[in-house]
Amino acid sequence: MALLSAPLDRANVRQREQGRSRVSYLEGWQVIAEANRIFGFDGWERSTLISRCVAEHERPIGRDRKSGWGVTYIARVRITITAGNRTLIREGSGAGHGIDADLGLAHESALKEAETDATKRALMTFGNPFGLALYDKQQRQVSSAAAAQPAPVATTGKAVHAEAKDAPLPPAAITRLQEQIKALAPARLEAFAKGFRAAFQVPDAMPSLAGLITTSRHQRWIEGFLAQSTAG
Repeated sequence: MALLSAPLDRANVRQREQGRSRVSYLEGWQVIAEANRIFGFDGWERSTLISRCVAEHERPIGRDRKSGWGVTYIARVRITITAGNRTLIREGSGAGHGIDADLGLAHESALKEAETDATKRALMTFGNPFGLALYDKQQRQVSSAAAAQPAPVATTGKAVHAEAKDAPLPPAAITRLQEQIKALAPARLEAFAKGFRAAFQVPDAMPSLAGLITTSRHQRWIEGFLAQSTAG
């Protein structure tokens, strides 16, 4: 509950032009990474209930106005969360648009965008980290974590070497690792959890490991484990 009610970090918020105004939003990968961090790799599931093409037409694309296609899909997604003995279900609907010279690629792009949009809307109902805070025009539940961080302190010698060996991971790398772990078979996922807890001294009282994957040390250990799983 504490994680779900925490303010949304402004560093995760993106903006785009929409008409004559700017709209704040979260990227799809960011929302999925937050779900892995808060609920755990095996603590939630996504299923697509509906995906339907509602528009398809030829249109000019690009600066040279060459012949192409415009496609629109709508989708409805269900998110299922397992929390102890409780199961929570939320659903969301979304739309996606694809424009490409190739009709198949236009369909693929539109379908992916529709499913991502629906996923974001379903997860949004769980709280601020998933974008609920952005529905408040004043964004009172959006905090600036960067402003609260102390200024970096210059280090030299052994301290720099140790820092390089345990450097923080970029969000894209964390998301990639989380997706690879979530794809493991149940038995391997259980082995991963036990091994990670032992390697990094994580207590059993902490149910989710997703939010603990933050540094290059974690990455090296996980990639080693995944390599063994593939070899096996």
